[in-house]
Amino acid sequence: MNILQRPLNGRILGGVCAGLARRFGWKPWTMRALFLISCLLPGPQVIAYIALWIIIPAEKEQPINVRVV
Repeated sequence: MNILQRPLNGRILGGVCAGLARRFGWKPWTMRALFLISCLLPGPQVIAYIALWIIIPAEKEQPINVRVV
């Protein structure tokens, strides 16, 4: 399993669903669809999403190796 991080690429609105999908080995659209379906049920889903957006760290950008000749 991967580390729970919000990815730099492939995010939609913060990358929470993409990060959770990557962590559990799911496709990001599956996680997004499950989240949208869960919003039809009563509960604090949007508040939980915002909290995860704050809590889950963003993926760090990899430094670009430039070779100077």
